[in-house]
Amino acid sequence: MEALTMKAMAYSGYGGVEKLEQLELPLPKVGPGTVRIKIKAAGVNPVDWKVMAGYLDPIMEVDFPAVPGWDVSGVVDAVGFDTPEFNIGDEVHAYGRRDTVGIGSFAQYITLPAGAVAHKPKQLSFEEAAALPLTGGTALRALDALELAPGQSVLIHNGAGGVGQAAIQIAKAAGVRVLATASERNHELLASLGAEPLTYGAGLVDAVHALAPEGVDAVADFHGGALEDTLAVLKESGKHASIADGTVGEHGGAYIWVRPDGRELARLDALVEAGKLSVRVVSSYPMQQAAAAITQSMGGHAGGKIVLTEFTD
Repeated sequence: MEALTMKAMAYSGYGGVEKLEQLELPLPKVGPGTVRIKIKAAGVNPVDWKVMAGYLDPIMEVDFPAVPGWDVSGVVDAVGFDTPEFNIGDEVHAYGRRDTVGIGSFAQYITLPAGAVAHKPKQLSFEEAAALPLTGGTALRALDALELAPGQSVLIHNGAGGVGQAAIQIAKAAGVRVLATASERNHELLASLGAEPLTYGAGLVDAVHALAPEGVDAVADFHGGALEDTLAVLKESGKHASIADGTVGEHGGAYIWVRPDGRELARLDALVEAGKLSVRVVSSYPMQQAAAAITQSMGGHAGGKIVLTEFTD
């Protein structure tokens, strides 16, 4: 008989990692147009602990106890009516944000709309597949907003972060010249991805102009606090976008918030399959150690993605 409950890491009120506890929660139901995924891995992102702390309370309803996590990979366990895209046993991954905060991916199972899910590339492990959707999708939407053509140039603020690493590779695959900022200890990483590394902070504007005297065609800000430098290095006709500065719209830029979209994820997967996009997982924890994983994420400067794997016995 099918189990009616599942293990999950959940919190019953806003706060820090001390609020997380392992609970037995009802097994998610499978409605029309949805798939239930037996979770193999879950990505850990800064938004997870920000949601736990209540930062998004003004815009998102929360059903307590809430399970963190929007990135997931696993195996299809059940399909709802009218879901021809997937079969039981398919290996999949997804960016699983929904309209309300409830059952996320720090659990044994999750049910998601089929439109948010994509088949996992065979080249990726479950850990790597769980690390791609949010960061990769964010990078893709930012670059789409910049509408770059082959031969043009882009400056990426925070190229060593998860979003920045994905953006460098996506832009390079499109034939775009990439300049990217990071601390000097991450310059070798940026260069290995195909970017021309720069150190953020004082002197950045001069350093950009030394490489691109007329300025760059676009700027993608994945850090925040960089608007002045962005406008100083951007060509008059250039475009800019940010995931961290909501004021960019007042200066002609685009503010980016990624959506769950299986079609966009499939675009990323095609780059993976073509050998043009890879995922760097730097730390992996069993699901029970979600608090430790989030603590590492809160420290910043991970240099890659943090993931959770299945619950251990």
